[in-house]
Amino acid sequence: MTIERKLGVEFIGTFFLVFTVGMAVATAGTLAPLAIGAVLMVMVFAGGHVSGAHYNPAVSTAVLLRGKMTPNEYVAYVATQVLAALAAAGVVSILGYTPKAAATVAGSGKMLIAEFLFTFALAYVVLNVATAKDTEGNSFYGLAIGFTVAAGALAVGHVSGGAFNPAVAIGATVMGLFTWGHIWIYLLANFAGGAAAAYAFRLTQPDEQPIRERRPVEPRAAFRRRTPDEQPASVRSPDGSSSA
Repeated sequence: MTIERKLGVEFIGTFFLVFTVGMAVATAGTLAPLAIGAVLMVMVFAGGHVSGAHYNPAVSTAVLLRGKMTPNEYVAYVATQVLAALAAAGVVSILGYTPKAAATVAGSGKMLIAEFLFTFALAYVVLNVATAKDTEGNSFYGLAIGFTVAAGALAVGHVSGGAFNPAVAIGATVMGLFTWGHIWIYLLANFAGGAAAAYAFRLTQPDEQPIRERRPVEPRAAFRRRTPDEQPASVRSPDGSSSA
């Protein structure tokens, strides 16, 4: 799979996620978390087979530390996700659905806790349903990921705004849903949550080897060229050298 195809899918998925956040908050009222979880679910199903369907720098951080992507891919993924978030914020602004005031949230300490916990939950779910050998080929990964976000938004949306995603936080801040004074909270809590999820996964799934730790398989003996001393006697010349 080429990196261009992966980045194209990441852009599309992140764009629609952030676009839905902006539009749903403006028009869907208390149903906004369900709309956001639903669009994430369908975009995960749509793009999971191509890029892994991260749509979230915190998830990409977890996948990197879990050992399922390279540092170069990680940088490209995060840059693409942020660009998609900015593009989505721009479209919401063009349509005229930016809020008149930022969302009311709790204090910094409570925001950090809420964002960390549900970012951890999201990344932990992604690693287990979309990267683990024991759940490989399952048909529920999109539901699990989408409902994690919906549950988090319903549970702690009033505490932190319910970003659980640095790209969403940046896009929402550009739209005016969040304040720039809080952006550090989202970035710190979200990246920390993703990193913690990766270490929790590796602790609870010790048999899941990261890519960089896998050792190349030794060639099979049947396909290894034999030395003259290993040749059968029937093909060896009297002086011990091979006649074949």
